[in-house]
Amino acid sequence: MPDDDTGAPSRAAQRETVTVDGHRVTLTNLSKVIYPETGTTKADVLAYLAAVAQPFVAHVTGRPATRKRWVHGTGGPVFFQKNLEDSAPTWVHRRDIQHSDHVNTYPLVDDLATLTWLGQVAALEIHVPQWRFGRTGVEHRPDRLVLDLDPGPGTGLDECVQVALWAREILTGMDLEPFPVTSGSKGIHLYAALDGAHDSDAVSAVAHELARALQADHPDLVVSDMKKSLREGKVLVDWSQNNRNKTTISPYSLRGRDRPYVAAPRSWAELEAGGLTHLEADEVVARLERDGDLLAPLLTGGHAALEPTTARMAGFERTDRLEVYRSKRDASKTPEPVPEASPTEASPGDGPAGSADPAAPTFVIQEHHARALHYDFRLEHDGVLVSWALPKGEPVDTTHNRLGVQTEDHPLEYGSFEGTIPRGEYGAGTVSIWDRGTYDLHKWREGEEVIVTLHSDGSGGTDRGSRRIALIHTAHTGGGTSWLVHRMKDDGHSGGGAAGASGEEDDKAEVAGSAPGEGSASSSGSRDRPLTPMLATPGTVDDLDEDDWAFEMKWDGIRAVATVVADRDGSPGSVRLTSRNGNDLTASYPELAALSGCVAEDVVLDGEIVALDQGGRPSFGRLQSRMNLTARRDVAAAQKAQGVVYMAFDLVERSGRRTTRVGYDGRRAALEELVTESGPVHVPPAFTSDAASALAASKELGLEGIVAKRRSSTYRPGRPAHTWVKVKHVQTQEVVVVGWRTGNGARAQTLGSLLVAVPDATGTLRYAGRVGTGFTDATLERLATELARNPRQTPPVDDVPAADAGDAHWVRADRVGEVAHAGWTDQGRLRHPVWRGWRSDKAPGDVVREDA
Repeated sequence: MPDDDTGAPSRAAQRETVTVDGHRVTLTNLSKVIYPETGTTKADVLAYLAAVAQPFVAHVTGRPATRKRWVHGTGGPVFFQKNLEDSAPTWVHRRDIQHSDHVNTYPLVDDLATLTWLGQVAALEIHVPQWRFGRTGVEHRPDRLVLDLDPGPGTGLDECVQVALWAREILTGMDLEPFPVTSGSKGIHLYAALDGAHDSDAVSAVAHELARALQADHPDLVVSDMKKSLREGKVLVDWSQNNRNKTTISPYSLRGRDRPYVAAPRSWAELEAGGLTHLEADEVVARLERDGDLLAPLLTGGHAALEPTTARMAGFERTDRLEVYRSKRDASKTPEPVPEASPTEASPGDGPAGSADPAAPTFVIQEHHARALHYDFRLEHDGVLVSWALPKGEPVDTTHNRLGVQTEDHPLEYGSFEGTIPRGEYGAGTVSIWDRGTYDLHKWREGEEVIVTLHSDGSGGTDRGSRRIALIHTAHTGGGTSWLVHRMKDDGHSGGGAAGASGEEDDKAEVAGSAPGEGSASSSGSRDRPLTPMLATPGTVDDLDEDDWAFEMKWDGIRAVATVVADRDGSPGSVRLTSRNGNDLTASYPELAALSGCVAEDVVLDGEIVALDQGGRPSFGRLQSRMNLTARRDVAAAQKAQGVVYMAFDLVERSGRRTTRVGYDGRRAALEELVTESGPVHVPPAFTSDAASALAASKELGLEGIVAKRRSSTYRPGRPAHTWVKVKHVQTQEVVVVGWRTGNGARAQTLGSLLVAVPDATGTLRYAGRVGTGFTDATLERLATELARNPRQTPPVDDVPAADAGDAHWVRADRVGEVAHAGWTDQGRLRHPVWRGWRSDKAPGDVVREDA
């Protein structure tokens, strides 16, 4: 989404179209002032929403959202909206709610794209209930309790804090852990996670009794009655927001006040310290970066994350997963299994009778001759069979995708069902098992993407072998249920329909041992021969074919191979960092010694050393201050001013054994197993969505681009490979500095521009133009000093135009820098190059022209 490195849309633009989560959003009037007292603009609002999107969305996902809009800024009128407007983008998730005399369609704020659209239409306040919709549209029971501590006349936050501390004692006595949120308006909200065992009426009754108890114990300060006449000098404990039809301002939502206050999560230590105040948007962003989401434990109440896990099966999905299924069937009229209640206990291994392996989750594909022949595809998950109808069956190859329509969850017993459903009943027709067995789960992003490897047990008369299947949600309109079903490559299938073990299993097995032909623990020792990292080739999204790819964010740092000896038995290990061109970087980045405490065994990692700005985004400019320093005093001073982190993205050796012949999936799995993130050590996630979505996410995060990696690819040290493709938002080019020109005016004492060259296809340096922008005053002074130490009498290149060579000072062509640019001219010159900094990790021989 953002067009600059701050993560915000361009302040200057009045209209721009951005891509967020793969959806296009048109932003207008970005300079409009939304909060007059602070001058906060719409662009600022959008930047805030992007910065807090992850926890914001986590706390509102699946909840119908009521909005309050200030289209003319908070100094103007407010519009209260329940029903989703007709002009809303079709990709916004939505659900209908039947009220007493009408139906309202509510948006679900399930992603950053929807959050961005709401910011665009100045929907500052997002109010949601304490319950969520399930994936099939069922209204689940509340997964949290809320108390709104609302100060009456003569009271304020201090009095709310006192009541919150009293309420905390009661809630913890009920085995409920409360979490405070300053509302951004007047008072404090207290949230507690629930297990989904009770409906809204029961939760409201408990909250009401709790409020009455507080009033009985502290009548001088607490009131539980809503009458305004009773609230003078007291704090109202508003329990009514637990009602099914009531809503509460969402955590992290802005408020429509005179300043950009936020409903902000707080710690109990802050409340106990006294002097509590409401927080504004920039304060919340800073706290989130420092402390993370203080409300994260609240998510365990019913929806701990988008990934379904055994740990949260007792949450909101657990209580009525089969409600829709039962509502459509009469057990007295159909032979189908119709359990009287939803499962109360389940594990991934509780498969239906006849499973090939009772310890593994099961799948079944049933041939269903109803009004039209179709196939029902069901995966055991969270104690039910998550189900899709496939009108044309599963894909038979990797080039032809098939449609899947998600249907209601089915009971596990359905996995062995065959029979005829009577005419007039739901799904009338004959059902038979076409295939059945177990599956390996690779990814399950709830409502978005599922990737599995199916292993047939021969049911249906044919052993259909193993194959890897991806299901990707493609339609959200009106609670849409359309999915794309894709057969992935490298699934090991052989002729005649039989398939072998999945490629990922082979990779994992090879990681555990010694790859054929590679060094072993008893070899001469690869640690004495630093590995040269594998290189990516430049390309575009269009260069990626139908094969399976993983997408990693491209980090704006310097490549570094880390040879790590793990800490053992209380004894410290060791870390050696080596640049791409073999230089030892260890002394320059002492904080990365933390790697030895983050690994389970000795490893060699490939990764990137990155400097982050205050917004948590990579800054190559900030990294310049850490480069080429070896003196301990200089390093310590630079480290204090700017720290670095290590982004580990590949595993090339473990316990002395090279893993370079292992496929990407296997190396990635082993990397995540062996490296624990801590301090400056990170293992950034890899994505398997489509390239365009990954590239859009990279732009939204303010990153340089993506690196697409073929999931079957092995690691090829030191060689550029088309199985790794780097796709950038902005074109950059490594250049060899061959000279500089004298500056004028303010630059008279430093330099005016750099003269740069790039090797051609034969390796001969060719002049590529002048670079005169992108320098700070400090950079200019430093460059002038550095280049003066490296003079040369004649130009290192022979094709410099006379106009550029006239006042040039030549230098030895032995240093590499990097520029951003707008393309190449027909004469081989860079268009509008902007200096980014030195590339101390590169040698002139490494430089190639990047045309993509």
